[in-house]
Amino acid sequence: MAGHSSAVASRTGNNWFLRIVASLSTLAGWCSAAMIVAAVGITCQMIFIRFVLNGSTVWQTEAVIYLAIASTLIGLPYVQRLRGHVNVDLVPISLPKRARFFLAILTLSLSIVMVAVMLWYSFEHWHLTYERNWKSDTVWGVRLWIPYLALPVGFGLFLLQLIADLMAVILKIDQPFGLEDV
Repeated sequence: MAGHSSAVASRTGNNWFLRIVASLSTLAGWCSAAMIVAAVGITCQMIFIRFVLNGSTVWQTEAVIYLAIASTLIGLPYVQRLRGHVNVDLVPISLPKRARFFLAILTLSLSIVMVAVMLWYSFEHWHLTYERNWKSDTVWGVRLWIPYLALPVGFGLFLLQLIADLMAVILKIDQPFGLEDV
């Protein structure tokens, strides 16, 4: 059963960095939504080709897979901005305000470190595919650096949003965990 969260979208105040990151995260959300729409459109086209025209498809399945994965990665910062990631707020709600503040600093800092590591290795992997001009082992033979670019872009934007969230909490522009005084 789904419950209603008391958390709201992250606040930016008059801070130019927070507003730029919020705009980038929103743009990433729109791009992610466009990729999902494109994947649905390609799937419909593939179904029409296969079952109505009785033809074969070459690139559609692979494109849909890459678009679905890229939309997930590119959508990370937008979901973070809206506080849409799965969380357990029982502990933050039960803590006093000061302890909640330090828990938010700790969890955001650990998240930043983990996403920075993911960004590092995803960039390394993307660069390797670009440098060696790897292609998929399919008839389409797409250059893999193109779909793999979603890895460093998605994690890079996610890292920026996490840093912005941490700054907003430290500067008291936003509440820890987006929770108003409970």
